[in-house]
Amino acid sequence: MWIGWIEFDILLGDVHSLKEKRSVVRPLLAELRRRFDVSVAEVGDQSQYRRTQVGVGLVAADRPHLVEVLAAVERLVAGRPEIELCSARQRELHSED
Repeated sequence: MWIGWIEFDILLGDVHSLKEKRSVVRPLLAELRRRFDVSVAEVGDQSQYRRTQVGVGLVAADRPHLVEVLAAVERLVAGRPEIELCSARQRELHSED
């Protein structure tokens, strides 16, 4: 069993309140869940309205599938025009590690 996760540090575009932040972050989280069947959450910078940290986790039977899904998740996040991806940190572990 393989366990993988990726954490994104995101700068939001034209956002001036926490309410506007939610209107950008919630659809992103919902799309990631729907398209990739992953666990996803806002994991940091909740009180700052121009920044957020998003974490995505996945359990897979083999490493190639895990790497493929996490790469697709990163491409989707990086391709969103309303956000700027500052950094992405990825980790993979095998259950026997």
